Amino acid sequence: MSSKPSMAYLVSISTRAKRDLGQLYEDINGRDSEAARHWYAGLKQSILSLEAFPNRCAATPENRKFRHMLYGDKPHVYRVIYRVLERQRRVEILHIRHGARRKFKSSDFEVGS
Repeated sequence: MSSKPSMAYLVSISTRAKRDLGQLYEDINGRDSEAARHWYAGLKQSILSLEAFPNRCAATPENRKFRHMLYGDKPHVYRVIYRVLERQRRVEILHIRHGARRKFKSSDFEVGS
């Protein structure tokens, strides 16, 4: 019995998450630090890796409909909050936040249907 690889999911990044990434790049001084650029590139690669097995990450404690991927080492852990849209085979990145921040509320980002 052979196992066929499943079709990849499309990873889309919301406007909010794009803003989060831009702010994060500024916060870590990505323009001036090779190490920061390397870390940031790793974060982006991890986000894109969600195209394969997006359900591998845990559901968020705030809302079981969302999942989160943790990236980085303490104290610099970031949460990538996303949802998996199975019918569309799409992963929607909703928000990226520092792991030490308060829990999010659904009103922290817009979620379409």
